[in-house]
Amino acid sequence: MSGLTVLIIRHAEKPDEDWPGPGLTPDGMKDKKSLVIRGWQRAGSWAALFGGGLKGDAFPQPGAIYAADPKQSGKEPSQRPHETITALAERLRLKPVTKYALGQENQLVAEVIGLTGVVLICWEHKAIASAIVPNIAKGQVLQGLPAKWDGDRFDVVLRFDRTASGAPWSFRQLLPCLLSNDTANPMK
Repeated sequence: MSGLTVLIIRHAEKPDEDWPGPGLTPDGMKDKKSLVIRGWQRAGSWAALFGGGLKGDAFPQPGAIYAADPKQSGKEPSQRPHETITALAERLRLKPVTKYALGQENQLVAEVIGLTGVVLICWEHKAIASAIVPNIAKGQVLQGLPAKWDGDRFDVVLRFDRTASGAPWSFRQLLPCLLSNDTANPMK
């Protein structure tokens, strides 16, 4: 199979002022760079969705998972992308690829688009919109491609498909509505 499907999600929910509570490490220690309880719930729902075949072919099981390096992503490295995919990686018995940090999106995309199969990327939302998506699309006009990633959206999957290396991409936004208050409205 020479086709490629790239699934992109942003890290799950993070601390924001007094709501929705503090970020917590997997051991329950407060950490402003970790997920909040709802974020850990979302991480579990992604694991069920992509690791359990809950919604059929729209949400295929990844053969590779990439997340921003939790040790090198900026001055105070965010743990959230890695924490978001840990349960899924464990469920699928995959070792997450974390060799790229925030700011290395060009290298990340160059590697990913050379692969085949299904690849899931979990990253910071601003870098998804400003660097990852444009590097995948490479100027190709794709219907429904959002111009930015809304800061309050944690419930969207961007899906890029191509049949072979060098073939044009198809694109769609997937809205699985896994947790309460998730929306079925695509980003613009």
